[in-house]
Amino acid sequence: MIRVVIADDQALVRTGFRMILDETDDIRVAGEAADGLAVLSVAAREAPDVVLMDVRMPGIDGIEATRRLRSATGPHVIILTTFDLDEYVYAGLHAGAAGFLLKDTLAADLVTAIRTVAAGQNVAAPTVTSRLVKHFVDTATRPADGSGLALLTSRERDVLSLIAQGMSNHEIADRLVIGEGTVKTHVSRILAKLQLRDRIHAVIYAYETGLAN
Repeated sequence: MIRVVIADDQALVRTGFRMILDETDDIRVAGEAADGLAVLSVAAREAPDVVLMDVRMPGIDGIEATRRLRSATGPHVIILTTFDLDEYVYAGLHAGAAGFLLKDTLAADLVTAIRTVAAGQNVAAPTVTSRLVKHFVDTATRPADGSGLALLTSRERDVLSLIAQGMSNHEIADRLVIGEGTVKTHVSRILAKLQLRDRIHAVIYAYETGLAN
């Protein structure tokens, strides 16, 4: 059973997410929190697997709450955002969030994202990944060192470029006409060679170094 804590200062939003998750057989809402400090307390008490984290909340915001949870090797965190809060997504990822979703995401996508993150993988709203990352790269003051790209093989650079386009492993396999298991191997090697924490940071790296545009 996947235990989830919902953190949002709007009761209606929390209720909506709870109704969606209550319809599943393998996910249980372990608690709710209306502010940043409360979610730390609830998480310590309930030991959830995943926290759905709003960004703007009273007390401390969702970014700081995420940073504190992850520094204590706490639960995985999915940042909930809207287009007018884009500037917080980049900070959220660097705070240790496992990904981000739009607040108006479909119910099925929310459930899938929770299951994916609970399994130790990362998620991002596929329709906005490139747009968000590109926005932050354009406004960054310090470009990333692209020397690491020289460590990658030609095929690994191809895979990284397709990851930056928001493609799944299955889609990459179809595009490159290779097995999905081979794609997974390439992704693992890319992350190891570039010393990147996860797939989302690989997207950021691809944009910052100019591999993707």
